[in-house]
Amino acid sequence: MRIAVIGCGHVGLITGICLASIGHHVTCVDRDTELLRLLEEGHLPVYESHLDELFLRCRCAHTLALAPDSGKAAKDAEVVFLCVGVPQLENGDSDFSALDTAARQIAQAVDTSKLIVVRSTVPVQTGEQLLHLLSVYRRNRDVSFCVASNPQFLREGSAVEDFLHADRILLGVQDSASEITLRSIYAPVLEQDFRCPVHRERCPTRKPPELLLTNVHSAELIKYASNAFLAVKISYANVLADLCERLRADVEEVTRAVGLDSRIRPGFLEAGLGFGGSRLPKDLRSFCRLTERTGVEAGILHAAEEVNRSRIDLFFDKVQHSLWVLNDKRIGLLGLAHKADTDDIRGSPAIELFKRFTAAGAQVRTYDPRAMRQARSAYPDMICGADALDVAEHADALVIATDWEEFLRLDWRRVRDVMARPAVFDGRNLLSPSRMQDLKFEYYSVGRPIS
Repeated sequence: MRIAVIGCGHVGLITGICLASIGHHVTCVDRDTELLRLLEEGHLPVYESHLDELFLRCRCAHTLALAPDSGKAAKDAEVVFLCVGVPQLENGDSDFSALDTAARQIAQAVDTSKLIVVRSTVPVQTGEQLLHLLSVYRRNRDVSFCVASNPQFLREGSAVEDFLHADRILLGVQDSASEITLRSIYAPVLEQDFRCPVHRERCPTRKPPELLLTNVHSAELIKYASNAFLAVKISYANVLADLCERLRADVEEVTRAVGLDSRIRPGFLEAGLGFGGSRLPKDLRSFCRLTERTGVEAGILHAAEEVNRSRIDLFFDKVQHSLWVLNDKRIGLLGLAHKADTDDIRGSPAIELFKRFTAAGAQVRTYDPRAMRQARSAYPDMICGADALDVAEHADALVIATDWEEFLRLDWRRVRDVMARPAVFDGRNLLSPSRMQDLKFEYYSVGRPIS
């Protein structure tokens, strides 16, 4: 099928490349000419495992094209996926400028009826408004539009696997024709014997994703409801961590036992620096805004947001209390991305800690396996080390802010020997307290007792 994907951000690139990898002919569109130039040269703006190889393979197979013109791409396509950014305004509302522009360009260019699939995370009733705009903007009165919602559940760091091996595919449709078309698009990944384009093999025991069919409004709401629930789980784990620190309990023992309950399950019951990134905080805030506008009391959502905001304060205070004075102290910051296996620093707790330590007068050196280019671009004065050991040298403290496996595998005995003071503040509970104490570190984590 011929598909146009409007928007070459993280979601758009993953969607376009993965759709091309399962046999569709995809044109990825973006008005940023510099981004398109980099893509033409084979340079992806985001890091995701397997994405580079799939991109190059699809380009060589001529199943993936790049273009700057949304209107032309939409005209030539059978289906249009909208993956444009919907940023948040200061008051918590959404900025629909990019969506409005895309709707106008598509409506004025096409000469046949189209299915428009909203892939971006958008507030409830966006699909309804989009359908109205497409009808208003269309030049050809014989052209009609259908709008469907196909929210993505892609985790940064594992987005390709999440697309190709999804646990669920959600389709919000308004008619049977849209359902049939979208079923056809996703047919390869819904097959029992799907041949994965990454691993290039079939897995006969594979469980295909569950296909969920709803109306458009429900699909839009499901995306926000899912992310808000995950945010609540993380904040709940952090409340337990605070309680554990005061009662000398171990939050990992507590959350493991709680998560074994089949009604709760262990995912996202992890204490630490709280949730970050560009999506979960934004989606929770938008969901709170939605409840306010509709007159629904949602105190639990506001409480989760407030708990998350407090995590950096509490962790910063822990470091400051231990070091006593931060001015002129040397702090090594391990991790800059908001989570492991990505280079995304947007909304990163690590970046917030960097700014706090710097403002307090500390001499901060940083290291991240993937995110240093983005961090240097955003903070030109940031001092980056060659590796974790380089950052640790002569440091008064090391702060683990991202749970990279590389940090788990460090030779911590050697790290201790190069530090001025062997103090480690583990904001991700990555390391074993008993092992770090055996190595004679001052070791502090989140919600776990100090022996």
